[in-house]
Amino acid sequence: MKRYMKKVFISTICTLLATFASYTQDSTSYIKLTLQEAIILAQIQSVDAAVVLNKLKTAYWEYRTHQADQLPEINFEGTLPSYNNNYSRYQQQDGSYTYVQSNWLGLNGKVSIDQNIALTGGKVSLNTSLDFTRQLGKGAYNEYMSIPVGLTFEQPIFGVNKQKWMRRIEPVRYNEAKASYIENVEEITILTIDYFFNLLDAKASLNIANQNFENATKLYDIAVARRKIGQISESELMQLNLSALQAKGIVTEAQSKLNTRMFQLRSFLGLSEDDLIEPVIPGLAPSFRMNYQTVLEKALENNSVAKNILRRQLEASYAVASAKGEQRSISLFASVGYTGKDTTFEQAYNHLRGNQQIEVGVIIPLVDWGKRKGKVKVAESNREVILSRTKQEQMNFNQNVFLLVENFNNQAGQLEIAEQADVIAEKRYRTSIETFMIGKINILDLNDAQKTKDEAKLKHIQELYKYWNYFYNIRSVTLYDFIADNNLDADFEEIIRK
Repeated sequence: MKRYMKKVFISTICTLLATFASYTQDSTSYIKLTLQEAIILAQIQSVDAAVVLNKLKTAYWEYRTHQADQLPEINFEGTLPSYNNNYSRYQQQDGSYTYVQSNWLGLNGKVSIDQNIALTGGKVSLNTSLDFTRQLGKGAYNEYMSIPVGLTFEQPIFGVNKQKWMRRIEPVRYNEAKASYIENVEEITILTIDYFFNLLDAKASLNIANQNFENATKLYDIAVARRKIGQISESELMQLNLSALQAKGIVTEAQSKLNTRMFQLRSFLGLSEDDLIEPVIPGLAPSFRMNYQTVLEKALENNSVAKNILRRQLEASYAVASAKGEQRSISLFASVGYTGKDTTFEQAYNHLRGNQQIEVGVIIPLVDWGKRKGKVKVAESNREVILSRTKQEQMNFNQNVFLLVENFNNQAGQLEIAEQADVIAEKRYRTSIETFMIGKINILDLNDAQKTKDEAKLKHIQELYKYWNYFYNIRSVTLYDFIADNNLDADFEEIIRK
C-alpha cells in the first residue's frame, strides 16, 4: 500500500509540473487546481514547509550527536611546539630561593581512544603519548619520554549516570520530533484547506453576485415595460432599479474579495502572481463512520503528545536523580600503563617501567543547612507538578479526539442537508422570477427567494469545508490515513538529505 501511495504521489507531482510548465509561454497562467493538488504543492514548496523541515533537521542532528556520544572517539592532543627562554624562581636545598634560566624547546603529542560507559556512567580511555624536550644553550641535549600504552578509567560512584538517562530520553525526544514533523505537515494541509475554501467561497460569492446582477438588470428592463402599461407601481419600479444598482456594487466587492483570496492562496503555495487559479469543488471521502476508540488508539500510538508526555516525565525524574546525586560526590580515577625515557627516540621505548596512578576524590557536605536536601525536594515537587499537568493534558487530548470524531460523523449528514437545501433554494428562486414576471408575487417575495438562494449556496460550501477540515484534523492527531488505511510515514533519512 505504501509503495502504491508513493507511486500515486510521484505521478501527481509530475502531472502538476507538466501542467504548470505548459503555461510558461504566456505571461498569465490559468491553473485548474484540485484540493489534493493544492495540498501537495503546499507540502513541497510553501514557506511553512521549509520551516518544518529545518525543525526536523535540528532534531535529527541533535539525535545524531547523542548517538555519537555512545561510540568510541579518537582524539589527538599536542603542543607543536613550546619554546621557553625565561627566568623562574627556584628553591635550593638550604631553603633559600634563587632565579634560574629556563631555555628549552618542547614537543608533545597524545592519541587516545575514549569510550563512554552507559552502564556505569564512567569513561575509559586507551592512549599513547610521546614528549620531546631539547635543552638549549651550552651542553644542549635531547630527551624523550614515551608512554607506549596507557589505560585510564574515570567513574563517579554516587553521582547521576547521565549517559544512562540520555539513552532513555533522547530516543523519545527524536521520536517526538518525527511525529511532530508529520503533524506539522498535516497542519500545513489544514491551512491549505482554509485558503482553498476561502477562494472557493469568494468565487461562489462572485458567481452569485454576477447572477443576481444579471437577473436584477433583466427584471428592471421588464419592469420598465410593465410600468408603461400600468401593471406595477412607480415604487416597485424604483425598488427594482435600486436592487440592480446594489447588485452591481456587490459584484465589485465580490471581485475584490476574490482577488484578495486568490493572492493569499498563490502566495502560500509559492505560485507566480501571473497564475490565475480555478479551484475545483472537492467531492467527499468514501462514506464511512469513525469509531472513537479506534481513533483514540491510533492517536495515542502515533501522536507526539504521548511521546511529549513521556519525555517530560523522564526529564523530571532525571532532575530528581541529579539533585540526589549532588548530595555527595565520590569519584574514582585509575591509570595503568608503561613509560620510558632516554636521550634517543629508540631507547625511550626500551627498558619500560610501570606507570600507575589511582585517585579517589570525595566531596561530602558536613553542614549545608539543608541546601542540597532542599534542591531534592524542589525537584520532586516539580516532578509531581509535571505528572499532574501531563495527566490533565492527556484528558484534554482524549476529549479533543472525541469531539473531532463526533463532529466528523455528524458532518456528513449536515452536508447532505445543505446540498439538498442548495438545490431547492435555486429552484425556488427560478420559480419566483417566473412568477414575478407574470405579476403573481411582489418584490419582497422575490428578494426573499434570492436571499435564501444565496445563503443556501454559501452554506453548502461552508459545510463541505467543515467536512474536510474535520477529516484532516483527525488525520493530524492520529497520523493515520483512514482512506488508504495506513499510518502516515516518511523517509526521514531521505528528507534530511534534501
